Amino acid sequence: MPIGGGGTNLRKVKVGVIGAGMISSIYLKNATQTFDDILEVKAVADLVPALAAQRAEQYGIPNAWSVDELLADPEIELVLNLTAPSAHAAVNLQALRAGKHVYTEKPFALTREDADEVLSAADAAGLLVGCAPDTFLGAGLQTCRKLIDEGWIGTPYGANGTIIMGNASGGMHPNFRNFLKLGGDPVMDMAPYYLTALVFLLGPVRRVTGTAQQLRQEVRILNPKSPSFGMTVPIEAPTNVSAALDFHSGATAGLQAAKESFGYFPRLEIFGTEGNLTVPDPNFFGGRIAIQFPNGETKELPYSHGFAEDSRGIGLVDMAVAIRTGRPHRASGRLARHVLDISLGIFEASAEGRHVALGSTVDRPAPLPLGLKYNRLDSDE
Repeated sequence: MPIGGGGTNLRKVKVGVIGAGMISSIYLKNATQTFDDILEVKAVADLVPALAAQRAEQYGIPNAWSVDELLADPEIELVLNLTAPSAHAAVNLQALRAGKHVYTEKPFALTREDADEVLSAADAAGLLVGCAPDTFLGAGLQTCRKLIDEGWIGTPYGANGTIIMGNASGGMHPNFRNFLKLGGDPVMDMAPYYLTALVFLLGPVRRVTGTAQQLRQEVRILNPKSPSFGMTVPIEAPTNVSAALDFHSGATAGLQAAKESFGYFPRLEIFGTEGNLTVPDPNFFGGRIAIQFPNGETKELPYSHGFAEDSRGIGLVDMAVAIRTGRPHRASGRLARHVLDISLGIFEASAEGRHVALGSTVDRPAPLPLGLKYNRLDSDE
C-alpha cells in the first residue's frame, strides 16, 4: 500500500528536531514528504550549527536553530530527539520542561532511574512521551500480529531471535565510538527491535536471564579509508549477549545479539502449537512472512497491512495523531521503559548469575486497523 498523498481532517502538529546526524535523514524525509499532512517540521537544531543548516536546506525546513531557540518556540508542540544515546534522557527532560511532547530514538534511557524521571515529568505535565523503534507498526510485524491473533499458529509458546552484526573495526561511521559504549552495544542498539517486536507479538516479559560477554577489550581500526585508520579504541560495553525471556503469557524466547564479527545476520521465529511463523527482520518494515504447518507445508503469506517501505518516524506520526485525538499512542514511553527493563535485566542476570524478575509490565500495543488509506494511521482521520 502506498503511503503518500491525501488529506486529513486533523490540524498539523508542528515538530522541532534536535539532532541532525545520520539517522535524521530518513526521519526528515518521511516527516516532510510522506507524512506532511499531519506533521510540519518547523526547525532543526544540532550542537553543530552547520549540520542543522544543511538538513534544513536539504528538506525545506524553514529554521536551523539552537536547542534553546527551538525549545522556546511556542508553536512547536512535539520534539523529535535524535541525539546520542547518552543524551536521550536529558534532552527528553528539557523538552518536557519546555512544555513539549517528546519522541526519542532508542534506547529510551541508559538507566531505569532516568527513564522513570522522564515518565514522571511527562505525567506531571500532561504530556506524551514516545520512543523508537516503531518498525512494529510496519507491514511485516502488523501482519504477523494479525496471524497470531487469528490463531494461524495455534498457541504461541516459544520464539527465537538472532541479530549478528559486524564490529566497528571499519571506523567509517562518523560516531563509530558510540557503538563501542553502552547504548551502542548490541543489547541497547539492536536488540530493542527484537524485544519490542516480541512484546508486541507475545506480550510483556516477567523475568530474564542471560550472559553478556566480549571477546576483546579494544578494537583496532583496520579500514584504510577511515579517518581513524590504525587507531586502537577501547570497547566499553558487552558485545556478545545471549538471553532467555519468560513472558507473562507462558511463552519463552531465546535471543542472541552480537557485534563481534562481520556482516548482518537477522532472524526471528515464533513457534506455536499449530505452526511456526517466520517473522521479517524487526529492524525493517517489511520482509518475508511464512508459516510452517504440522503437515510439513510451508506457506508464504502476503501483507495484511501497509507501510512495508522504510517508514521510520511512523511512531512519531502515530503520536501526533494521539495528540490531536486523545487516543493512546503505540510506540509509547512505557513500552520503551519495559524494553529497557528487559535489557538491563539481561546485564544484571549475567553479572549476578541469577534470574531477574522485572518490575515493569505493559499492555501489548494495539494493532493498526485494516484497510487504512495511504498514510493514515486511523480509519477515521
